[in-house]
Amino acid sequence: MKSEDYIVLELSSFQLMNMNISPKISVITNISPNHLNVHSSYEEYIDAKKNIFKNQTRDDIVVLNYDNDITREASKEAEGRVIFFSSKTKIDDGIILDEDVIKECNDRIRRHIMNTKDVLLRGKHNYENICAAIAATKTLVDIDTQIEAIKEFTGVEHRIEFIREIDEVKWYNDSIGTSPTRTIAGLNSFEEPIVLIAGGYDKHLDYAPMAKPVLDNVKTLILMGQTAEKIFLAVKEEGEKENKKVDTYMCDTLEEAARLAKKFAEPGDVILFSPASASFDMFRNFEERGKKFKEIVNNI
Repeated sequence: MKSEDYIVLELSSFQLMNMNISPKISVITNISPNHLNVHSSYEEYIDAKKNIFKNQTRDDIVVLNYDNDITREASKEAEGRVIFFSSKTKIDDGIILDEDVIKECNDRIRRHIMNTKDVLLRGKHNYENICAAIAATKTLVDIDTQIEAIKEFTGVEHRIEFIREIDEVKWYNDSIGTSPTRTIAGLNSFEEPIVLIAGGYDKHLDYAPMAKPVLDNVKTLILMGQTAEKIFLAVKEEGEKENKKVDTYMCDTLEEAARLAKKFAEPGDVILFSPASASFDMFRNFEERGKKFKEIVNNI
């Protein structure tokens, strides 16, 4: 490693809680309830997240999501330069997703960067992440280098990771989906009918926000782990309001969940493993859980 090299770190709220320094460039993609089994309150979790930029100087940069109420308001506390990104608002300055085009905005002048059809990743949330990445690296590399890297990027392991196709059904591993927000993003990444495998360790999160996306996108719901009942009840309650339902099955192991998914999936469907929960009830971490799921699928 050289002195001119840059290190990219993803820091959890646990790591940020007691930090009294901040990186030269920091990014908060969004803030939504998470890890409430560890933090004393949602407010403490938010404050921990904001520590990533609290000790910056005027020469530093913080990239924030304009569409998230909490991160937008947090910009008022930033000492460094704020760069917003947005997929919902045509902001005057920052990086935006305007329909299918990613654009850079400077003083209301918008410049086309690239079309999302040239991106290998699926899902609007990935296009939003690209906007954040462009904002974070705009002072480090030129736009052509950014575009080339984005076009070649195939994604990270365990994040809507394509495993294989079996009998015209595509299997995806989204084990890093450890909260309802992440699983919602996964569900919104597909137009095909979805067989969803979800559930896991209980972080004391609210599953109500996940219920409607499940009803709108999922044909079969397979649940396991500590949160299975919570997810089931949230979907059931929302379904009664909308007079809709989704076929739901409970199981005890990941192997059983995969067998059920294969049984109920039809050609053209997607099987998505996105737990919306942590892994600690059955596995050491989400990586071990994701690798186990891939092993099961590859042995079918």
